[in-house]
Parts: sequence; C-alpha cells; structure tokens
Amino acid sequence: MEEEWKEYKLCEVAQLLTGFPFDGHKYSKAGIRVVRGDNVTIGSLRWESEKDKRWNERFSRSNEFSLKEEDIVIGMDGSRVGRNRAQIKAKDLPLLLAQRVACIRNTEKSIQKFLYYQIFSNKFEAYIKSVQTGTSIPHVSLKQIGNFPTSIPSINTQRRIADILSSLDSKIELNRRINDNLEQQAQALFKAWFVDFEPFRGGKFVDSELGMIPEGWNIQPISSIFNFQEGPGIRNWQYVNNGTKFINIRCINNDIINIQNANMISDEEAQGKYAHFMLKENDIVISCSGTLGRKALVLKEYLPLCLNTSVIRFTPRINRQLGFLYGYLGSSLFLNKQIELASGSVQANFGPIHLKGMSIAIPDNNVLNQFSDIVNSIIQKKKNIISESLRLTNLRDSILPKLMSGKIKIDKLNS
Repeated sequence: MEEEWKEYKLCEVAQLLTGFPFDGHKYSKAGIRVVRGDNVTIGSLRWESEKDKRWNERFSRSNEFSLKEEDIVIGMDGSRVGRNRAQIKAKDLPLLLAQRVACIRNTEKSIQKFLYYQIFSNKFEAYIKSVQTGTSIPHVSLKQIGNFPTSIPSINTQRRIADILSSLDSKIELNRRINDNLEQQAQALFKAWFVDFEPFRGGKFVDSELGMIPEGWNIQPISSIFNFQEGPGIRNWQYVNNGTKFINIRCINNDIINIQNANMISDEEAQGKYAHFMLKENDIVISCSGTLGRKALVLKEYLPLCLNTSVIRFTPRINRQLGFLYGYLGSSLFLNKQIELASGSVQANFGPIHLKGMSIAIPDNNVLNQFSDIVNSIIQKKKNIISESLRLTNLRDSILPKLMSGKIKIDKLNS
C-alpha cells in the first residue's frame, strides 16, 4: 500500500524562531558569538574578523535565544535571501541568535535532517523568491517562511530519506577533509622548501633583499615566472538567465568553485568581448578584494567559465611548474604580502599593480621542477576528489526534489 504524503505549512511541522535585537554598540571581541544576517551565507557560517560579533553582557534570556546543534538558520535580508541558510554544527557552539535571522527546529511531526533537506531545496529558494518584498534590499518575514508549503511522510520514511541524502553528504564532507589534508601537505612542503629552505641547509647561504637565501638562488619579480590577469567589470545589467557563467569571490570557497551560485552573461558576450577572460583548466583563481586569499584550481567540470572583477587568474609560464605556483599562492608568504600591499580603508583591494612590485627567491628550474612534480601529484589527487564530490553533489541535487516529493519510492531506490 502506497504511503500517503500530507501537505502542511512549514510552521505546522516545525518550530520557527527569530532572534533577539542585540544592541550593536555593545558587541565585543570576547564572549558568545552572535549569529547575525551577515554571518549566514550559502551553506555555512562565516566569521571573518569584521563579522565576528560577540555578546559579553549579562543576558537573562540566553536560554531562549541560544542555538542548538542541527538548528537551521536562515538570513532574512539581502540579495541572497532564501539562499543564505546554514545548519549549526557542534563545533560552532555556543551561539546566540540575533534578530532578522530565522531558526528552524523539528517538532514531533518531523525530524531535523528531513527539514534540513526541505529548506536546502530549490523549491524553498524559489518560494522565498516569489514572496520576498523590498527592491533595493529584499527581505522575508518569519510568517512567510512559516507558510512554505511542504509535503511530509511518516517519521520512518522521513528518516530513511534523510539517511540516503546524508550518506551522500557524509562522503562529500569526508572528501573535503581529505582535500584539506592534501592542501596542508602542499603548504607544508612549500614552507619547508621556500621559506625554511630545509632541503638546502647543508649548503652556503647569502644575504639578499629578502633575507638569507641559498647561494645560487635569484630574486626575481613574480611576473617573470607567473602570468596573471584580473577580470573585467561585468555589470548587473548584463546578467542573463541562460548563458555562460562567470566567477565572483563568493563562488570561491574551500578551494572549490561553486558554479551553482554563479551569475551568467550571454554566450555572445562570452565568445566576443569577454573571450580573452574565459578561464582554462588548471588556471588558479585568487580573490583580490574584501576577503583576500581565497584560492581555487579551475577544473574542466567548471568550464565554460568567465573571469570577473575582484578575481585574478594565475598561470605558470612553464606548465610543469604548476605545483610551485599552487604552493606559492596558498602560502603565508603570498597572503601576508597580499595583506601588506592591499589598498583601501573600508575594503582591502589587491591587484596586478601590486603583483608587479612583488619578488620571490627562486632556485634553478631543476629544483622548481622537482618541487612541482611532487605537488603536481597532490594537485591531481585533489582534482580527482573534487570531481568525485561534484558528481555526488549533482546526484544528490537531482534526486533530492524527487525524494522530498515522494516521486521516488524508497523501496524501489533500496532495491
């Protein structure tokens, strides 16, 4: 007998909360972190220094506004309203909830994992887009979120559906941790070779404008060994619904380019006026405005993809030396220099004019090639893992709406 799915509003199967109106003048650098709209981004919380606001005052209502593990938080204002949503992890706690951020918790009619996949669906995003108000700054109310129409099966079926989807997410998360470890290996190798000079300690060192370096090494401008290019300024009025995607800083996260959230220009513009800015496989892109140092390698799965302003594309002048470029751009050597040279009082900006004034101590090509060969093998492992995660993500995203609407039957999927 086929199971019946019942239609509800979200508020009928979940508890909806919004936060406390904390006095912004009393935020501190110490105390309990406060989740504000600025902290909720697509799939995660962000805590860059200027966004890390804490409450260190006595607060009698802390229990009422304290978040819990697996709570779902939704930003209620801004251009990405309906997309800025995240789930609280144990490592995030303790946290307090601020006004204009919604919190979703399950009731006896639902389980939290099932609600998570309802909220993180394209259906929810499309619903919010249809009911949001405001032109310059879109916003949504808690009542509108609570009116989201949802289909709910039995608790047992909810759990089985959530288990299927979370098993895919668990593998994606495991891949992310493996890649984080590989990244740490690449950066440890770069530091050992080009900062601490460990493999060369048995030889002679000489003084240079950058300090003591192994004898025989040269100080060279990075423009002599890397090519770099900043993207054009693609304006809002050129965006289209079907065409070629272009990259923004917000698309770069954890060494991955999230092309699902990329805006588009027309194919005609991509092949014409912006053809010179089309990215290629193994390009490395770096954020150069606001949050500096976000890095990602361009995979063939991302293409076609266009460069945009506030992002710089790097390529090695010798293809074999991709590993050296990758190690350098992820190193503290580069990031510290980026921060030091960046201009702008409100928002840090770093561009080609700064890069042209940067130098680095370089050994001969034999040493560079040896190092690059080691790191290139790490890069290839990372690429394979990211490609697998992209396939798993696409699989999850394709079956999610069908599972959440009952169009795929669990028994048939398990068989």
